[in-house]
Amino acid sequence: MQLGIVSPVVTANPGAHSAWEEGAGIAELTRIAETADRLGFHHLTCSEHVAVPVAVAEQRGATYWDPLATLGYLAARTERIRLATQVLVLGYHHPLELAKRYGTLDLVSGGRVVLGLGVGSLEEEFELLGATFEGRGAIADDALAALRAALGRRTPSYAGSHFRFEGMVVEPHAVQEHLPLWIGGRTPRSLRRAVTLGDGWVPFGLGLDALTSMLAGVDLPEGFEVVLSAGRAADALGDPEGTAERIRRVRAAGATLVSTAVQAESADHYCEQLEALASIGKEIG
Repeated sequence: MQLGIVSPVVTANPGAHSAWEEGAGIAELTRIAETADRLGFHHLTCSEHVAVPVAVAEQRGATYWDPLATLGYLAARTERIRLATQVLVLGYHHPLELAKRYGTLDLVSGGRVVLGLGVGSLEEEFELLGATFEGRGAIADDALAALRAALGRRTPSYAGSHFRFEGMVVEPHAVQEHLPLWIGGRTPRSLRRAVTLGDGWVPFGLGLDALTSMLAGVDLPEGFEVVLSAGRAADALGDPEGTAERIRRVRAAGATLVSTAVQAESADHYCEQLEALASIGKEIG
């Protein structure tokens, strides 16, 4: 069972981050990324919000490191671990913008980018950026199709309901022949979108019973990734049996990859937890 990590430091969601992260920065994050890379973890993550209203920040948090800058730095400090956006909001970007920026990241990282993408739900942020909120689902579907047509191509072309381009050069571009697209969401529609237009599904806020039921109703393509959270932050040192059991339950629910948050009191403790968590992952197999 391959494990990824939900990166600490880069977000500060209330109730989901530890006190040590408040004073941490790029040095601590880099140490953790290098440790996860050495131990063979599958991926690390970075999410996207440009600006969060003050009232919303009380529930969602206000800290969101920019994923392109963050993952670009970590690409230079790691060798194998995949760099996953979890997630970019499709409505905030033109597909060719994503193809160019994250295609460049794919190039400089040696083909390690995973694009986690979502429709978005924060209307105030859409308005701030001049993005269309109403009908955003249909726009996102067309953006996904356009992005797939553009990634890894020097002269992409596409004609859809909302996006159209040809005769344009995108250089550099992604080096992966098929850069993975993981679709975020918590609805049956998001799962259908992922199966139809993506390569994986990254749900959030759903219990295992609901996930199992939703996945049972869909014929998943070969190689399709189901990236599920292991639940509360893992304490692999203090509770190895409980940690292993939660990972097993998530796998039984249909996970092909498990994303884990890690319980820690410092960056050093986080790295020690990663050592123990990697051993648990190997034992589960």
